[in-house]
Amino acid sequence: MKNTVSSYRLRASLHEIIFEADTPAGKVFDVLLIVSIVASVVLVMLDSVSNIQIAYGELLYLGEWLFTLLFTIEYILRLMSVGRPLRYGTSFFGIVDLLAVIPTYISIFIPG
Repeated sequence: MKNTVSSYRLRASLHEIIFEADTPAGKVFDVLLIVSIVASVVLVMLDSVSNIQIAYGELLYLGEWLFTLLFTIEYILRLMSVGRPLRYGTSFFGIVDLLAVIPTYISIFIPG
């Protein structure tokens, strides 16, 4: 019973932080997420410039994996924080979140 109550509280706290932008923690989460998304896009843009890719390719590759892991954790936390994970996972935003991380994981099996 105690584990169920603490599990519910954890899920409720996560839900409030992730989905409620009008709370202080929700605002911080949203700002950090937006900064991470913008930084990830900038990293991909830099990686597309051949001179930068040649000079910093390994660092850019590491950054790509760090952002992929960060967004994967965010996706898992979103699934954990909702009452019906399958419903979120098949929603528009759930599919967008999944599509954001899938290409990097596919690159393990399909090089290039």
